[in-house]
Amino acid sequence: MPRATIIMRSKNSDWVIDQALAALYSQDYKDFKLLVVDSGSTDRTLEIVKKYPHELIEIEAKAYYPGLVLNMAIERCDTELIIFQNSDSVPLTPDCLGNLVAAFDHSEVQAAFGRQLPRPDADAWVVRDYAMSFPDAAETPEWIKFSLPLAGFRKSIWEKHHFYTDAWASEDTEWGHWARSHGYQVKYVANACTMHSHNYTYKQLYGRRFVEGEADAFINDTLITIPQMLYNIMAAILRDMKQYLAAGDLGGLWSIPVRRAVYHWAHYKGNQLGWHRKHTGDTDASAGQGVVLKNQ
Repeated sequence: MPRATIIMRSKNSDWVIDQALAALYSQDYKDFKLLVVDSGSTDRTLEIVKKYPHELIEIEAKAYYPGLVLNMAIERCDTELIIFQNSDSVPLTPDCLGNLVAAFDHSEVQAAFGRQLPRPDADAWVVRDYAMSFPDAAETPEWIKFSLPLAGFRKSIWEKHHFYTDAWASEDTEWGHWARSHGYQVKYVANACTMHSHNYTYKQLYGRRFVEGEADAFINDTLITIPQMLYNIMAAILRDMKQYLAAGDLGGLWSIPVRRAVYHWAHYKGNQLGWHRKHTGDTDASAGQGVVLKNQ
């Protein structure tokens, strides 16, 4: 019996999943099995997956709710460790997985996650955000609790708290918040490096931030006001301008106000929905899912 099960979620990932799987099966650490959960791929994703040893779960796109799907997949696992690697997450060194798993050699560590580095084509603001969120340091900043593109935990700790299903997104953030607030050690492993980032279109960015705003209302019980949202927009514009000027990317300056307006307006709108749902007892998470699917 392997020590770990790798859970990889996929949908229309043929542009990158071969890289992710080739890197996984080139790792020095071999004591794992792979479980792929595909939510309705219509490209060559499943054809590529067939080249690698794996077990496959297929679901319809409309049935994909991250927390629900992850809980279902973990239920099927019979290994001590559950490791998560997104289908667009590419381990960068042969010791990446081994470094992550080594964290669990310490009995007090219940969960661990790796360092994410942006892709070579990442926009300047993405590079800055990742440098802040996933530093080459012993700890991440306070807002990064746990992050699933490369992460893992003991199945025994998940049995105490499953991924939440109240909102569509941020299932890793909620789980990390729970674990840390209950005194469990979640270790950041800076030498477990994976390549993972997105240059979202405005539509994709809106969908992503909408569901994150909805989730924030459930996780942190926060309600964002319009003045707060406007302040966040202006502060982010100034930070991005400094980053683009430092990078010499003068051509990218024009896009900053629009992108940051979309970024924070979507978060605000999602937060309003989440707050309403949480305080009225509305358990239907399909609205957030609909926004994501509409803006893919």
